[in-house]
Amino acid sequence: MTTNTTKEIPEAATVPPSGAAPAKKVPHGHSRLLTRRDRITLGLMAGLPTVLHIALVWVTALASIALAFTTWDGIGFDSIKWVGLENFKELFTNNPQFWPAVEHNVVWFVVLIVIPTPLGLFLAVQLDKKIRFSRVYQTAFFLPVVLSMAVIGFVWQLIYNPDTGLINSLIGANEPGKYIDWIGDPDLNLWAILIAASWRHTGYMMILYLAGLKGVDPSLREASSLDGANEWQTFKNVIFPTLRPTNTVVLVVTIIEALRAFDLVFVFNKGAEGTELLSILVTNNIIGESSRIGYGSAIAVVLLLISLIVIIPYLVATFRKERRA
Repeated sequence: MTTNTTKEIPEAATVPPSGAAPAKKVPHGHSRLLTRRDRITLGLMAGLPTVLHIALVWVTALASIALAFTTWDGIGFDSIKWVGLENFKELFTNNPQFWPAVEHNVVWFVVLIVIPTPLGLFLAVQLDKKIRFSRVYQTAFFLPVVLSMAVIGFVWQLIYNPDTGLINSLIGANEPGKYIDWIGDPDLNLWAILIAASWRHTGYMMILYLAGLKGVDPSLREASSLDGANEWQTFKNVIFPTLRPTNTVVLVVTIIEALRAFDLVFVFNKGAEGTELLSILVTNNIIGESSRIGYGSAIAVVLLLISLIVIIPYLVATFRKERRA
């Protein structure tokens, strides 16, 4: 009986051909190791912005909070003296400009909510209909947002000029004895500045609402039209409720804009004669002639606390929404 024995020959792929270089081993888990130059570049790209942010935002904010409980004229650190809550007591009781400034900030917020916000929503609804030249209109309405507040202040100064201004020229109030001083009159200047602020804020609100309208499901509009609802009923009962997240953003942005209002007022008349704001009081006390840095820091802390009352609930609601998603 003959038994045929076959030997298994290894696969040719496992035997490297004669004269060929051995294959390099690729480390598992690393596609490519960072070189020293890559590490330095990443360190600079991430480190420099972080250092600048900490130095210019966090350090200055904490320093302002600490200085709010001291008195300091800005000349030498040895002149800093701890006074506790004296700055806040004087601010709330003995400063005749503080409560008018708070009132003006509240008026600023109310005007921005009542006038430019609905107007921005109206413009966004019209532009969302894809009318002709909508891109041109959108650019024109958004242009004031691109300009700096200082430039807007200079432009509106020319419009409000008593002698050669556009408004006085149109209503015939640029003649001797008929002048209307839109900037110098304490009964008019705040409202004149608010008109300029509303002109800019309208474009800002238009862009925010236009972004919100682009996210509305088109099937909602179709279902509403099939039910026989007209355009106003569709907007009131279907479209506007879906804009709730956008309305929250608009509210927070408007409050922040009202609290940080500074540039327009400073360009117009530096916060004098009926246009006092909290930001103007901070600037006048810190870099003004009196140089009361501790007192100005106390006003800045009050402004910070008011801002946090608005910002913290918004951030909490945003984080909760992200966790649920």
